[in-house]
Amino acid sequence: MEKILNYIGGNLVEPSGLAYLDNVDPGRGKVYSKVPDSDQIDVEKAFAAASAAFQGWKNTPLETRCAILQRLADKIGENKEALALAEARDNGKPVSLAIHVDIPRAESNIRFFATAAMHWSSESHVMENEAINYTHRKPIGVVGCIAPWNLPLYLFTWKIAPALASGNCVIAKPSELTPMTAYLLAKLAIEAGLPAGVLNILHGLGPKVGDAIVKHPGIKAISFTGGTATGAYIAGTVAPMFKKVSLELGGKNANIIFADADFDEMLSTTLRSSFSNQGQICLCGSRILVEASIYDRFKEAFVHKVSQMKVGDPLLTATKMGAVVSEAHMQKVLGYIELAKQEGGTILCGGNRILLEGELADGYYIAPTVIEGLGPACRTNQEEIFGPVVTLQKFETEEEAIALANDTPYGLAATVWTSHVTKAHRVANELQTGIVWINCWLLRDLRTPFGGVKQSGVGREGGWEAMRFFTEPQNVCIKL
Repeated sequence: MEKILNYIGGNLVEPSGLAYLDNVDPGRGKVYSKVPDSDQIDVEKAFAAASAAFQGWKNTPLETRCAILQRLADKIGENKEALALAEARDNGKPVSLAIHVDIPRAESNIRFFATAAMHWSSESHVMENEAINYTHRKPIGVVGCIAPWNLPLYLFTWKIAPALASGNCVIAKPSELTPMTAYLLAKLAIEAGLPAGVLNILHGLGPKVGDAIVKHPGIKAISFTGGTATGAYIAGTVAPMFKKVSLELGGKNANIIFADADFDEMLSTTLRSSFSNQGQICLCGSRILVEASIYDRFKEAFVHKVSQMKVGDPLLTATKMGAVVSEAHMQKVLGYIELAKQEGGTILCGGNRILLEGELADGYYIAPTVIEGLGPACRTNQEEIFGPVVTLQKFETEEEAIALANDTPYGLAATVWTSHVTKAHRVANELQTGIVWINCWLLRDLRTPFGGVKQSGVGREGGWEAMRFFTEPQNVCIKL
């Protein structure tokens, strides 16, 4: 059985305690590899390697730094099929999704920030006849990047790329549930000629190795994507240490559908925004709000389409819906479906675990589920389920739609469907979210800021926002 290794100081190494965790293929419910159970000793080794590499990487000419990262992006592209297959097996997502979305985006992340660093410019401010100021941005030093399990390589590279491009050295932790593509990335980093110690990848449990990264006094910034409760803990831990922190947390996103929307395009996209990656994307629209005059039409068409969706083997290219990431997560999602029933909801379709045959018999599959009849205050409409489960609610007026959309502790994203451009702008302006999509979903420009408000996080990722996070401004004033 394959052993995944840590990547420290340019080498693939075993964890200091030689302890390993099981890595389960969720599509089959079977252990298929071993993951390092790293600890504080491994963090210290990684920090020593990163610290030793920092001055050299910081002072590496931008053109050279960019060229190395571009080679790493090339390596991802050259190994796209193998990475996609590994992602599907590790995560349970359809290989078709991984090869068309996850892996190309990982390549784009590294390429985008490598080139962005080449366009970084300083600012100058002239005090007439007195002085000139210039402000430039300097890398922080050693930073920690902790990525989630739902989009493993996609979000892993989204964090490490701007950190490396801006001259920092990185200690990164992928989720222990989906470690394989981060391990493969370490091998590609060696092939691409990334200097030893610039990127270090530690595998293991959040409360063990993740906590040690967060608490390490020499690690100057933490970028974390994951659950809100963990984000709150990290914020409370790093605040007295005066570390920079970026938190991209949960979502309970509203999909607002007005009667004047393009019905066919809306319906097609709503299927995707509800159930892509088995609903395990923080941007999925889990609360579907529909104007009353088209509610019945939408419900009938949507439930019909959802009922026809087939769940199957993630490793087959024809599969559109695979397994959820783990048995524990499957039980959590099924528990929320039972809670919805207790709260008075009606299951319109799905609502159950799907048992497949043969080698897939022990896999973690859930039927795509649609629920109606629940009020906005119930837990099913307030708490993040993060699975193939959506609720339907109707509204009469624009004001009611906005009120329903904003009535959660979260504020990551929303989607608005209308052909009325003034209404679209008006509604978007009133939504308490970091992102609003109008007549589309998950259409991403990497230059734009990404993040949420309320319990959906602190700070922004993407574009110059990410480059600013991983640098500190220094102003120099020169008297004339």
